[in-house]
Formats: sequence, C-alpha cells, structure tokens
Amino acid sequence: MRLILLGPPGAGKGTQAGRLVEQHGIVQLSTGDMLRAAVAAGTPIGLKAKDIMAAGGLVPDEVVIGIISDRIDQDDAAQGFILDGFPRTVPQAEALDRLLKDKGFDLDAVVELKVNEGALLDRVETRVAEMRARGEEPRADDNAEALAKRLSAYRAQTEPLVDYYSEKRKLLTVDGMMTIDEVTREIGRVLDAVRAADAKKGAKAKGTKASRAKRTVKTAKKAATKGKAAKSAAKAPKKAAAKPAAKSGAKSGSAKKSSAKQTVGKKSSGKTAVSKKAAGKPAASKAGKAAVGKTAKTGLKKAAKAVAKAGKKAAKAAVKAAKGAAKPTAGKKAAGKKATKKAAATSKAKAVAKAPARGNKKAKKATKKRA
Repeated sequence: MRLILLGPPGAGKGTQAGRLVEQHGIVQLSTGDMLRAAVAAGTPIGLKAKDIMAAGGLVPDEVVIGIISDRIDQDDAAQGFILDGFPRTVPQAEALDRLLKDKGFDLDAVVELKVNEGALLDRVETRVAEMRARGEEPRADDNAEALAKRLSAYRAQTEPLVDYYSEKRKLLTVDGMMTIDEVTREIGRVLDAVRAADAKKGAKAKGTKASRAKRTVKTAKKAATKGKAAKSAAKAPKKAAAKPAAKSGAKSGSAKKSSAKQTVGKKSSGKTAVSKKAAGKPAASKAGKAAVGKTAKTGLKKAAKAVAKAGKKAAKAAVKAAKGAAKPTAGKKAAGKKATKKAAATSKAKAVAKAPARGNKKAKKATKKRA
C-alpha cells in the first residue's frame, strides 16, 4: 500500500503514520529523515543536499525526488510506504507521479486530515506542556508564533494539493478533530473501501483482459478461417482447371480406349465376318459339289435309261425292217420311217448324254455365284 498523508502542522499526521506502519507492515518516509539519512550515508544525492543545506539554501525538488527514489528501492519499502511531509507543492506532486510511473507504481490513496486551525493552537500548547512534564525539550518551532507561520506556508503551498489529488480521485478526507483512536479507525475504514474497490477493478480488468484475449483469439481464428477460405478460393480455379483437364484427359483416354476397343471390335468383327465368310465358302462349295454330284448321278441314270429305251426301240426297228424286206415298197417306206426314227432316237440319246455335262456346268456356275 502506497499512501500520502496531508494536513496542516499539528493535525496528527506523524501519529497516524506510525499506526499505519504497524498495521500494514509498511515504512514511513519523512523527507527530513531521508535527507539526514542520505547525508549521513554519503550518497551522491546526500552529499549534494549537504552542500546546499550548509550554504543555507533550500534543497531543490529534483534532489528530494532523487532521495525518495533511492529510498523506495530498498527492500523494506517493497510492501509499500507512507510519505509524510512530501509532496509540499503541486510541482513536487507531479514529479512524484512521474517517478512512481517510471517504477511501475501507483498511489493507493491520499488521506487528508482536516482540522480547525483554532484548535491546532490549543493542541500545540497542550503538546508542549506534556513534553516538558516528561522532561523532554519541545522543538524550537513548536510554539504559537512558529505554528502561525507554518500554517500560512501550508495554505499557500500545500493546500492546492487537495484539489490536485481530488481531481485524480485519490483524495480521502478524514475528520482530524476526532480522538486519535477514532481517526485511526476511520482511516482504516476508508482504506478498506479503497482495497475493495481496487479488487473489483482488478477483477474487471482481468475479465476485460480475458474477454479481449478471447476476442483476439476469435478474431485470429476468423482471420485464419478467412485466410484458408481465400487460399481455397484462390486454389479453386486452379483445381477446377486441373480437374476438367484431368477429366478431359481421362475422357480422351477413355475415348481413345473406347475407339481402340471399337477399332479392335471392328477388326475382330471383320475377322469374324471374314471367318464367317471363310466358313461359309467351304459350306457353300461343299453344298454345291454335293448338288453337282447329285445332278450328275441323276443325269447319268436318265441317260442310261434313255439309251436302254433307244436300244430297245432300235432292236424293234431292226426286227421290223427284217420282216419288211419281202415287201419292197412297203419295206422302203417302213425303212425310211424307221431310219428317221433311228436318227431321232440317236439324237435324243446324244442330247440325254450331253444333259449331265450341262447340268454340271450350271451347278458349278451356281456354286461360284453363291461363293
């Protein structure tokens, strides 16, 4: 927890700072104490502040900021700190904001102890009396005159910080006129409220980061999906061009195959036809030969029968011719008739004999035509 206590001199800032240190395990950082510690340690900033203080001048803001920077880097300030007496001006407050921002820190709250200036004089007098009663020497500026000067300087320089931190929504105002314990409890209550609010902000911030991360992941996925779609869309024409080519190639190949098959089929069908023709030729020739053979045999039988008939007739005619020799006239006529009949029979026999040969020629011609 990182706090600043604001209030005029005598408001009780030192007392409440001590209690906060015990409650929260943080350190109290007083500019006066830090300056003296830096001078004693002989640090570069401390030596510079020492020379300025020895010359009676005011330590510049950059030197004070340098001392604070060194102090909050120490291990005991890791859990937090309370700045007491700093910043005193708005420029110092702005320089402190830059310092904390550079270190990655932020103020949790600025607690203002608001008191009545008239009551402060009574407090100062009471405190001085108590210190003397204990045997302690009061501070030189712990009197009414010194208090009046300090209050005037506070109003002029430090009181503007109330508006400065109020605009940043860091200011918490506590009634400093209550008792010490009551002021302590009130400071604790307002700081608890601050921590609760910070926890809610942290949870919201985590949720916001998570939602942003989810949105980022979704956006990345959408972008990746769009990228894939774009790539696939870009590849689609190529694939489409390749597929038709492949298909056309396949088709052409299949066409070639089918044409080859058809050619082969044609060839085979031609061969089949040739074979059929070749097969048909022998069959036809055999049939023709068989037909010719039958026709020739039939012709020969007929010729033989005709010759036999002709022989019988010739024999009868010869017998008749011999009988008719006694009758010259009648015999001559009969002989002429018989001779004529013999010639006719002879010509018929020759015609019958030639018939088988003609039948054979016609059968051969028919066979050739069928072949």
